[in-house]
Amino acid sequence: MKEERSALDFFHEGYSCAQSVFAANASRMGLETETALRLAAGLGAGIGRMRLTCGAFCALVLAAGYCRGNTTGSAEDKERIYALVQRLAEEFRAEFGALSCAELLHTDPATESTRPQERTAAYYAARPCERCVAFCDDAAKRLLEETAGDRITKQHK
Repeated sequence: MKEERSALDFFHEGYSCAQSVFAANASRMGLETETALRLAAGLGAGIGRMRLTCGAFCALVLAAGYCRGNTTGSAEDKERIYALVQRLAEEFRAEFGALSCAELLHTDPATESTRPQERTAAYYAARPCERCVAFCDDAAKRLLEETAGDRITKQHK
């Protein structure tokens, strides 16, 4: 049996925050790890290193969509996922004070290098990224566990 890797395992291997959260939960969503890594690749570092919305949070939103996303165009179905994402954003902001990668890192995207930095002890110590990854990973796992029965029921109808 293949040992499951945590989101922090992926992050410490050099994957982005978004890839780390999404790949750690891939099997729970019926995805191959490689597929999850590819799907989340552009979301890291605040979406393509633009320092917009935290990449770990973006991956959590993908997991939320898997769990509760609408598959119809109805307003009620859209509202259900939007309300969930807004609640998750409130929880993230309450924990970290911001949703923006630039605010979380206290950086100016206009003057920051576009090259990823080497992952050193100083890199990890100066950033909240490990905590953001762990927080979003925990939230994704909770969502996936809470909705597992709903998805199984729908598959057997």
